[in-house]
Amino acid sequence: MRHALVAFVALIHLYILVLEMFLWRTPYGRKVFRLSDERADATAQLAANQGLYNGFLAAGLLWSLLSPADQLVPRATFFLACVAIAGLYGAATVMRRILYVQTVPAVVALAALWFAF
Repeated sequence: MRHALVAFVALIHLYILVLEMFLWRTPYGRKVFRLSDERADATAQLAANQGLYNGFLAAGLLWSLLSPADQLVPRATFFLACVAIAGLYGAATVMRRILYVQTVPAVVALAALWFAF
């Protein structure tokens, strides 16, 4: 179960990478992030950079899943903690919904990782 939850968080971040790097200016991307055309154009470079960082988080989580068994917990813990903290910051500064999209799944995966349920 814990592997599946870590993989789920990685998939969320791959999805965010795609949204921020490639779909930001599209009608779908603007709808997801509630952006006007002008705001999407003005922030596209920042979003692409942000998307790249989300990709690094996903890569780290996938790396932890491919690591030797004794390395899963410490590696996944680090990357899940990064996701949870980034989600808290995003929820406080950008949009409350980020708490539910990023932080909650990361905390659930952390709990599964540490308590093996």
